[in-house]
Amino acid sequence: MMLDSDVAVARLKDLKELGVRIAMDDFGTGYSSLSYLSRFPVDILKMDRSFLSGDGESALAAAIIAIGDRLGLEVVAEGIEREEQSHSLRELGCPLGQGFLFAKPMTEDALLQYLLEEVVPPAGLVAAAAQSNAA
Repeated sequence: MMLDSDVAVARLKDLKELGVRIAMDDFGTGYSSLSYLSRFPVDILKMDRSFLSGDGESALAAAIIAIGDRLGLEVVAEGIEREEQSHSLRELGCPLGQGFLFAKPMTEDALLQYLLEEVVPPAGLVAAAAQSNAA
């Protein structure tokens, strides 16, 4: 995608017109530079896990969260493994996260079971899942 950014921007805009939300993964590392925020039509910044641990890293996490907030983007913190990290991120204004603290990778069947048991699903999902499991 980065080799021909004009084509990438056009494709991403096409997807957004269809209602697809675009996330920039591993923000703050590799190809996900600040300059891309003004060029690519993203909705979500997925903050790389490297900003969650170590001394002084919270300042960088706070800066990324502030950038996302100023640009009207959601920020999702990647790699949350400890409750303290989740709490600190919420205090910094980042209520969204992913990582082993919440769940480990799982199969499709395990995911369905997890959602039915651990997450309060909409009533329609429960009925659809029950019918699917009965079949």
